[in-house]
Amino acid sequence: MSLASLRRAATETVSGLPREFWWLWTSTLVNRLGGFVATFMALYLTLDRGYSASYAGLVAALHGLGGVLSSLGGGVMADRLGRRPTLLVAQASTAVSVALLGFMHHPVAIAAVAFLVGAASNASRPAVQAMMADIVRPEDRVRAFSLNYWAINLGFAVSSMAAGFIAEVSYLAGFLLEAGMTMACAIVVFVKLPESRPVQTVAAAKEEAVGLGTVLRDGRFMSVVGLSFLVALVFQQGSVGLPIAMGEAGFAPADYGMAIAVNGVLIVALQIPVTRFIEHRDPRRLLVISSLLAGYGFGLTAFAGSVGVFALTVCVWTLAEIVNAPTQTGLVVHLSPVHGRGRYQGMYTMSWSVAGLVAPLMSGFVIDRFGAEWLWGLCAAVGTLAALGYGALMRRLPAEDTPGGPTAPTTAKPEVSAA
Repeated sequence: MSLASLRRAATETVSGLPREFWWLWTSTLVNRLGGFVATFMALYLTLDRGYSASYAGLVAALHGLGGVLSSLGGGVMADRLGRRPTLLVAQASTAVSVALLGFMHHPVAIAAVAFLVGAASNASRPAVQAMMADIVRPEDRVRAFSLNYWAINLGFAVSSMAAGFIAEVSYLAGFLLEAGMTMACAIVVFVKLPESRPVQTVAAAKEEAVGLGTVLRDGRFMSVVGLSFLVALVFQQGSVGLPIAMGEAGFAPADYGMAIAVNGVLIVALQIPVTRFIEHRDPRRLLVISSLLAGYGFGLTAFAGSVGVFALTVCVWTLAEIVNAPTQTGLVVHLSPVHGRGRYQGMYTMSWSVAGLVAPLMSGFVIDRFGAEWLWGLCAAVGTLAALGYGALMRRLPAEDTPGGPTAPTTAKPEVSAA
C-alpha cells in the first residue's frame, strides 16, 4: 500500500465526525492513559502493604461489585440528569476516591474505598456511550465506537507500561497521578462538551417513559445483554484464567506479559483498518463469527506449550475482540430508544461488570477441580453457545433493527446548551 493510500485511508477514518466526538474521545484517552491503579493494585496490596493474596482478591471483587451497581445507576443518571452532569460527577468522584485510596492503611478502609472507586469509575461508561450515540450520525457510529475502543486500548497499553516504572518509584505517586488525570478529564467535559441528551416534550415524555422495568421487559434487548455476558465471560479469561494456567504450567510472569502484550499491540495496530473492512458488512455474521473466534481462540490454548503458541492463541481471540466490540455496541444503540439510551447502555455495561465478577470464580474453580484444559474447552463451548444465540436472535430482527440497516428519522434533537 502506497503512502498516499495510507494517508487517504486515515483521512476517511477520522473525517466526518463532529468536534464534540473528538473532545469525548480525548477525554477517554486521557482517562485510560492515567489508569495505573487497576494495573498495580494487587502488587500494591501484597508487596507494599503485605496483605495476603486472598485479601487482594477480596478488594478486587469489591471494586468489581461497585462497578456492577453503578452501571445501572450511571445509566439512570445519564437519562434523568443528562450525559454531561453524569460524566462530571462520575469523573470528579473517581479522582477524589482514587486519591483517597492512596492514603488508606486499614484493611477495612482500603476495601471500602476500593468499592467507591469501582462505583465511581464505572458510572461514566453509560453516559459516554449514550453521548456518543447522541452526537454521531447513525451511519458513522460503528466507526466512532471503534475509534473510542482504540483510544481505550492505546491508553491502557501506555499506562500498563508506565505503571511498572511508577510503582518502583512510589505507589502513592501512581494514585495521585491517576487522580489528577481523571480530574483533567472532568475539566475537558466541563469546558468543551455541551449536553447532548435529546430534548423531549412533556407529551412525548409521558408516551415514551423509559424505566429500568422497561429495559428488563425488552426481551429482545435482554437477549443481547445475556449473549454479551457470555462473550465477556470468555474474553475475561485473558486476564484471569490465562495467567493462572500459564503459572501452573511453569511459565514466569514475564512470559504471560509477553503473550498478553500481543493483545494490546494488535488492537492498536488493527482496530482502525479492520473496522474499515467490516463497517458496512452484515453485523449478523460478524457477531456469530467473532463469538466463534473468541471461544475457539481460547479453546486452542489447551494445546499451547510455549510462549509463542500462547501468543498465537491471543492473536485469534484478539481479532474476535476487534470485530465484536464496535459491532455489538452498535447493535445496543440500535435497539435502545432515544430517550432511554442511558439506561440501556447501563444494562449493557452491567453485563461486562458481572462477567468480571464471575470469570475469576469460574476459572479458579474449573482449574482447581478439573484442570486448565477443561477451562479452555468450556470457553469453546460458551463461544459456540453465544454464536448460536446471536444467529437465532439476529434472524428474528428486521433489517431496520440491525446496525447498518435503514433507520427511521427521529424528531428528537440534542440539547446544545453547555449548562
